[in-house]
Amino acid sequence: MAATAPSYPAPLGREDSAKSKQEPSDVEANVLPVTGIHDLDDVFGEDDSIVDPVYKAKLKLLGEAFQEIGMGKYQWYLFMVTGFGWFSDNAWQIITGLILTPTVNEFNYEGPYLKLGQSIGFLIGCIVFGIGCDIWGRRWCFNATLFITGVFAIAGGSSSNALALCAWTTVWSIGVGGNLPVDSAVFLEFAPASHQYLLTILSVWWSIGQLVSSLVAWPLIANFSCASADDCPRESNQGWRYFLYAFGGLILIFFVLRYFVFHLYESPRYLVGRGRDAEAVEVVRKVAKFNGKEIRLTTDMLKAAESAARKEAEAGDVVLGDIDAKPGVADTLRLMFFGTGRHVKALFATKKLALSTTLLIWIWTLIGLAYALYNNYIPFFLATRGADFGDGSIYITYRNQVILSVVGIPGAFLAGWMVELRYLGRNGTLAISTILTGVFLLASTTARSSNALLGWNCGYSLTNNVMWAVLYAVSPELFPAKHRGTGNAIVALGDRVSNLFAPVIALYADLTTSVPIWVAGALFVVAGLLAVLLPFEPRGKASI
Repeated sequence: MAATAPSYPAPLGREDSAKSKQEPSDVEANVLPVTGIHDLDDVFGEDDSIVDPVYKAKLKLLGEAFQEIGMGKYQWYLFMVTGFGWFSDNAWQIITGLILTPTVNEFNYEGPYLKLGQSIGFLIGCIVFGIGCDIWGRRWCFNATLFITGVFAIAGGSSSNALALCAWTTVWSIGVGGNLPVDSAVFLEFAPASHQYLLTILSVWWSIGQLVSSLVAWPLIANFSCASADDCPRESNQGWRYFLYAFGGLILIFFVLRYFVFHLYESPRYLVGRGRDAEAVEVVRKVAKFNGKEIRLTTDMLKAAESAARKEAEAGDVVLGDIDAKPGVADTLRLMFFGTGRHVKALFATKKLALSTTLLIWIWTLIGLAYALYNNYIPFFLATRGADFGDGSIYITYRNQVILSVVGIPGAFLAGWMVELRYLGRNGTLAISTILTGVFLLASTTARSSNALLGWNCGYSLTNNVMWAVLYAVSPELFPAKHRGTGNAIVALGDRVSNLFAPVIALYADLTTSVPIWVAGALFVVAGLLAVLLPFEPRGKASI
């Protein structure tokens, strides 16, 4: 039986605020059942076996508080700075493809090894920062990812051989890999339930990252690169280095804006999960003040909610979970190596949640492999196809890449509209967009002209961006806050592991044929069909 979580009245007006300072409030009078227009059902319904009843009762209060605060200045600034993570994630996936040809010409190495180094970095990053943000907190992970990416990307521009370049790529990719598991959790945990759909629209930054990286690469690599590997000394091939310096510097500017200009408070949901109720209330009050609002949430209300939930749970013989204390240095290391299993186990707490988590892992894995096979080698593929049609110049290749990037930008807004439609929701939108992405890829193999190929790829770019927008949003919505970072890391792990196979396949496959496209298209279609089976639909419901 679900615990009835207490709530609090609407925010005080300015006149009432002064009065409340003179007359101490009666906690019992302020603690009311959660009712009213903001009382949205949560994603998991009334099943307390998924989320600890005490924790869930407190999160109900926090959810009500953020709904009362609304989508204010703090949340919109957060929309901007979390968007830097989406920007970085897609830009750097594209960048290794953009610098592939000039670096191979200069260093004469097997290009897939660059992709392999990137994939290893992504894998490490999503594990360390995804799971780490559930243990150490969201804040430091949020700031560290961009710093690591920017610093080591600039260092990568100084590479004098292929080994150094692949090593630097691996290190900067650790920062890139940690972006979205952390950033999606941060935004979701500060946004009011009525505006959770904005997590989908955040992917517009993902598309902008692709566009900006293509625009920066176009003049630098096209004008400062060797024509071929036959004669390619360093002084004639500086374009890709200028590119890494420029983009690494841009990411460091993003870090400065995140760390020194914007102040990210620790997530109240994370703090409550650690038993740090007073700190959680203080954060909510600071966010409300920043937005020009006042709230009446107190630590006593959280305690009252906890007491009510415990009584309800004891009456129904519900087993309560443990509250994590604030860890010290030794505890942090212990939790990182030995406490991860508890977070993972919680993602499979019930049959329904286990099905949801398993399906998400498979969807991420299939899409990740398909995306890596196709997108990582798109400049090479377009160049070879263009060459077949007589227009395979560097200029045409990057022009087409920019066109595909621009076409993808409306995808995030289209996704944000579709996920709120009654008969589609998150799951329907994900299924349709993923299947259409596969269909467009398969159709591209029928192209008999460069323009026809570009047209099919434009369709792919639009639906692909809708797909990623929904996937990056629905995954954190389907995990409890206490284990959200770990959940994001686990599903992203499927994507990152599959990324490891793409370079290996490329080492032994002929990329000049249409076979990789057929395989990628089929994988997208299968992933779309799996999305139909997801048991939870987050549309119109509050994340926990």
